[in-house]
Amino acid sequence: MANLCSSSLSLNPSIFSDRSSFRTQLEMFRFPSCGRVFYGGLSRSVNPARGMTLRVVAEAQQTLASTEATRRLYVGNIPRNIDNEELTRLFQEHGSVEKAEVMYDKYTGKSRRFAFLTMASVEDANAAIENMDGKEIEGRQIKVNITEKPLQPIDLSNIQAEESSFIDSQYKVYVGNLAKTVTSDMLRDFFSEKGKVLSAKISRVPGTSKSSGFGFVSFSSEEEVEAAISSFHNTRFEGQQIRVNRA
Repeated sequence: MANLCSSSLSLNPSIFSDRSSFRTQLEMFRFPSCGRVFYGGLSRSVNPARGMTLRVVAEAQQTLASTEATRRLYVGNIPRNIDNEELTRLFQEHGSVEKAEVMYDKYTGKSRRFAFLTMASVEDANAAIENMDGKEIEGRQIKVNITEKPLQPIDLSNIQAEESSFIDSQYKVYVGNLAKTVTSDMLRDFFSEKGKVLSAKISRVPGTSKSSGFGFVSFSSEEEVEAAISSFHNTRFEGQQIRVNRA
C-alpha cells in the first residue's frame, strides 16, 4: 500500500462547478496516521490524535469567492410585491437557489424593484438567465444577468516598471482627487507647464492597475515646488478639482 505521508496529492478546485462537489472532495483527504494532508501540492499539518480533517478554510473560501461572481445574478424590474421567498420559488424551477436578496428602500420599506440571486452553480445561473431574462411577471418584463464578470489576470509588469522608474526627490508634491483616467504621463505633462518635472507617478490599488486617485510629482528645486502648488492647487484637471500639497 502506498505511503500517503510521502505522497503529494493534488486537488484542483477549478474542476468543480459547485460548492457541494468541491467540499465533498475536500473531505476525502484524511491522513490521521501521519498528521499531514496535501492540498493543491501544499502540505498542511493536522492533529493525528484527533484525526482531524483539514478543510483548508482559507483556500476553499478564496476559491468559492472567485466563482461567486459567475453565479450571482441581478434581477431587475420585478413587481413590488415580490419578496425573497417568492423570488426563490420563481427561479428554483431552473436551478438551485442559494440566496435571494430583494432590495428595499431603507426609509419607505418598499421594494426598489430589483434583487440579487446567488445560484448554486454556474450551470444553474446560466439556466436561470436563459429561461427568466425577459420573462413577464405580473405585467413587468424582468431583466436577469450576471452581476459582474470574473476578474481576469492582470499583467502588472508595466505598473512595476513605472514604479521602479520613478525618480524620487526632496522636492516633491502630492496631487490628490485625480480622475481615474489620469496616467503618469498625463500627470507629468500637466505639471511640466510650470517647471522641470523630474518624474511623476500615479498610486495604484495594490495588486491591480487601478488608480488610487492620487499621485506624486518630483521636481529639481524648491522654487518649482512652490510654483506648482500656487499654480495648480484647486485647479481642474480631467474634469476634477485637484489638490496639490507639499509631499
